[in-house]
Amino acid sequence: MFYYNDPTFLLLIPAMLLALYAQFKVKSTFDKYSKVAASRGLTGAEVGRKLLDAAGLRSVPVQSVAGELTDHYDPRDKTLHLSQPVHDSNSVAAIGVVAHEVGHAIQDVQSYAPLALRNNFVPVANLGSQLAIPLFFLGIILSYPLLMDIGIIAFSLAVAFQVITLPVEFNASSRAIKILSDGGYLTSSEIPLAKSVLNAAALTYVAATAVAVLNLIRLLMLRGRRD
Repeated sequence: MFYYNDPTFLLLIPAMLLALYAQFKVKSTFDKYSKVAASRGLTGAEVGRKLLDAAGLRSVPVQSVAGELTDHYDPRDKTLHLSQPVHDSNSVAAIGVVAHEVGHAIQDVQSYAPLALRNNFVPVANLGSQLAIPLFFLGIILSYPLLMDIGIIAFSLAVAFQVITLPVEFNASSRAIKILSDGGYLTSSEIPLAKSVLNAAALTYVAATAVAVLNLIRLLMLRGRRD
């Protein structure tokens, strides 16, 4: 996005560094605690099934998906998707990730407002993120401020989505720690390890939001130069 001869790009450097650190942190933390077996010996899939059943979500299936850290609950098909390293593992890291995704399933069934808002916002945010930069760039080339303004508005929708995502993810992690502790799936000494994994994952969302917000500020600064 207009990196050359543009000092406003310096705004993005701290957020980009944070994003790189967050990616490193989540992978290293997951790898570290994926080597620590939980004392109960249950696999991620088994814990997922038990947690869903305990929450009255017996109709929600648990399925294995390809990839690493591709775990997610999909509110469209009402399915808990677990990556292979999590689905078959009995590690503290795997259990923490599973509980987090179950937290999303519980949010869904309880109609947790931020999650419902985020789900409804997805199409708008996707469209905004796809159109924003091309429109803004075209507005600069054509010296057409209206296109730049439309691009900024479109990008604002993508930023809003990132902001809405934060409470959804934090709440799912809080739910995860509580249900793991209350259900005795992890011991008091294992809970902090799972919390470290979830905190590292949360940092990636914070970093993504920071990058988005600073990009928006940058667009506004570039727009201001055209007045």
